[in-house]
Amino acid sequence: MPTLRSNKSRKPSIIGITMGDAAGIGPEIILRALDSEEIKKLGARFLIIGDKRVIKDNSKRLNIPLSGQTDILDLSNINYKFTLGKINKRLGRAAVGYIEKGVELARKRKIDALVTAPINKQAMNLAGYNYPGHTQLLTELTGAEDVAMMFSSSFLNVTLVTTHLPLKEVSSLLTRQRIYRTIKLSREFFKKHFKKEVKVGVAGFNPHAGEKGLFGSEEKEIEKAVEKAKREGIKVEGPLPADVLFHQAYLKKYEVVIAMYHDQGLIPFKMLAFDKGVNITLGLPIMRTSPDHGTAFDIAGKGVANPGSMIEAIKMAEFLSKNS
Repeated sequence: MPTLRSNKSRKPSIIGITMGDAAGIGPEIILRALDSEEIKKLGARFLIIGDKRVIKDNSKRLNIPLSGQTDILDLSNINYKFTLGKINKRLGRAAVGYIEKGVELARKRKIDALVTAPINKQAMNLAGYNYPGHTQLLTELTGAEDVAMMFSSSFLNVTLVTTHLPLKEVSSLLTRQRIYRTIKLSREFFKKHFKKEVKVGVAGFNPHAGEKGLFGSEEKEIEKAVEKAKREGIKVEGPLPADVLFHQAYLKKYEVVIAMYHDQGLIPFKMLAFDKGVNITLGLPIMRTSPDHGTAFDIAGKGVANPGSMIEAIKMAEFLSKNS
């Protein structure tokens, strides 16, 4: 990802930040991020969308003051008899409420971008929201047609063709059109926000990109998608063996990698950028970013959560709000 340089001539952005699951590290990393010099010097305004008591409790317990650049939109939708680090369907329901309000504010242009703190997918599903994650919920709330998850860092940029689903179901979803749309969304993102063309490397699905059909046939659809993208002037190559492609992308031969499934893309990405990576949802009518990790229930409340990914997500949201 190129260095982020905002257009300082415009008025300060207002960045909405959903609190996430109250039993996880969301409130802590929000407070730590907003208290960091990196975020303070952006000159933006911030609106935490969540439960004021939870934020205030975390601020007091962790001795992290609430930034003067920050307001809280208090939805007061939590029953306070909950345990940190434990799945709770009421907290899952509350977390969805923050996202719904954040999307509403973004669509009404009350905020310029939305950053979402981690939610617990099991808690959300127990509450009756049968989504595998943020992306699918955001897609429905905004009415978007084509979306993709891109994970961005100074090391790698990776866009996923498929996301949270059993591995055995991936093959049937690797259609020419789906792969092509993922390539196109990735190219359009960089062209719109960074004013540049990027070179895209597309991973194969099978070992060694199928070895010309020896290890599988999925690469035929990938080849068709790549050829279609090339005809439209996109700088793209593939299908390429994934074990080679990620090394080449790390060396900057490719600026974006298109991965066929979740772990193919995120294992190398998180090995390099776990505390610095940003999840960006491509194709939404609003700007949305998030940290690249989950609720981390195992360390919730211990005061040791690393805010690095949240800091990067806020910086990216502020940049996108001024460069669109």
